[in-house]
Amino acid sequence: MSTNPYHSLLQHLANCPDSADIEALFRALLTEKEQQEIANRIRIFDLLARGVTQREISEQLGVGIATVSRGAKAMQAHDVSALLATHRENA
Repeated sequence: MSTNPYHSLLQHLANCPDSADIEALFRALLTEKEQQEIANRIRIFDLLARGVTQREISEQLGVGIATVSRGAKAMQAHDVSALLATHRENA
């Protein structure tokens, strides 16, 4: 029987009791660039939710407008409010 590795990752993260363990796992799975791209996606969500224009976000973060547009589409398709609440608590 074949298990979907992505689902295995999600299950592991859901069961992980320590954020340090999660951070270590992400360092193992993702390059520094990929980690930065995820951080930028969260920043894009946050800035969009605050009403900052896509062009301003592109300039502020030093990313292409297409990157910001993809983030905007993802934000429209998915509820990221809990993620933003956590992000803002930690800011």
